[in-house]
Amino acid sequence: MHELRLAMWSGPRNISTALMRAWENRSDTAVCDEPLYAHYLSVTELEHPGRDEIVATCETDWRRVTSELTGPIPGGKRVYYQKHMAHHLLPHIERDWLDDLTHAFLIRDPREMLTSLIKITPDASLDDTGLPQQIELMHWVREKTGRVPAILDSKDVLDHPRSLLAQLCDHVGVPFEDAMLTWPAGPRATDGIWAKHWYAAVERTTDFQPYRAKPDPVPDDLELVLEACQLLYEELYALRIRPQ
Repeated sequence: MHELRLAMWSGPRNISTALMRAWENRSDTAVCDEPLYAHYLSVTELEHPGRDEIVATCETDWRRVTSELTGPIPGGKRVYYQKHMAHHLLPHIERDWLDDLTHAFLIRDPREMLTSLIKITPDASLDDTGLPQQIELMHWVREKTGRVPAILDSKDVLDHPRSLLAQLCDHVGVPFEDAMLTWPAGPRATDGIWAKHWYAAVERTTDFQPYRAKPDPVPDDLELVLEACQLLYEELYALRIRPQ
């Protein structure tokens, strides 16, 4: 089997860590957790939980990060699964390294994403949702490859994990493994050092739980952001891998 470096581009407040767990439980896969996060925090100076520790201990030079992402796969594995937040791909970061990766996308209903995001980022902007960056990357991939990249909606994954993960594997050219459907509870050495601030819930999981609606209202002052998100989301949603 050929080597695969798979960049999964998600927005915030999604099932991205659970999806990373699924891939890490494969026999052939190494994973990395938000490798551009420290650079993002060092440039934006946003006050995220654990910011100073993250910037002090993680690589903040995007060139070094991307060199590692396109270099040898850790542990001699054949698959390198890279969990990315799309909004970490800041405009000044050059894009040529992306040619060496296979790209996929994880999306979530923007109303549910926003109502969760504003608990951490009360003044969330459109760029903070990652949707503009996902659209940019999706168009770039289509132009480069002539095909629609794999796009997963989190609700579909939660309700139909076997179908969605098997189709994703087929799309990127690796065999599906049943091990992707369950994993041991607890933390991972591969988790970012920010895990203690964010991963308590996912550390209790051992599989994908069925979707549960979260009907929290979006504040009036974010209605325009929601409208913009909805348009971008719908473009991606129409192209998603569908349950079979």
